[in-house]
Amino acid sequence: MSFLSSLRPGLRLASAPQTVRAFSSSPAHSIARVILTGRLGANPEIHSTASGQEVVKYVIGTNHGPRDNRQTSWFRISNFAAEGPQRDYVLSLQKGSLVYFEGDARMSTWQDADGQNRTTMNIVQRTCTSLSHPISKH
Repeated sequence: MSFLSSLRPGLRLASAPQTVRAFSSSPAHSIARVILTGRLGANPEIHSTASGQEVVKYVIGTNHGPRDNRQTSWFRISNFAAEGPQRDYVLSLQKGSLVYFEGDARMSTWQDADGQNRTTMNIVQRTCTSLSHPISKH
């Protein structure tokens, strides 16, 4: 007996259909979205993939924990935007800039030179917005 039917005898509740994706019109595939607010650990740089495609790579550091035991997590980011305003914007960001970031993440496993299996998280940028300029050290 449900809570509502105990309050109102004779009330019959229809069971809701068991739909997994009741609110979405997007395709039914999994997604891993990452949202970060942190500082750039280095200036973004252009690299080339094995196929010759250019990719902008950078790292974002986020802090957590109390001030006396603060920990930093580093996230490696890739941006595959073609030449143009989006890529130019990311390349103009400087080390220490505070950014708001959204991206898609996936895990991949590979073997290192010693034959050991390694796992890494690959994060591809969707959006990146500068929230402040780098901290100046006077």
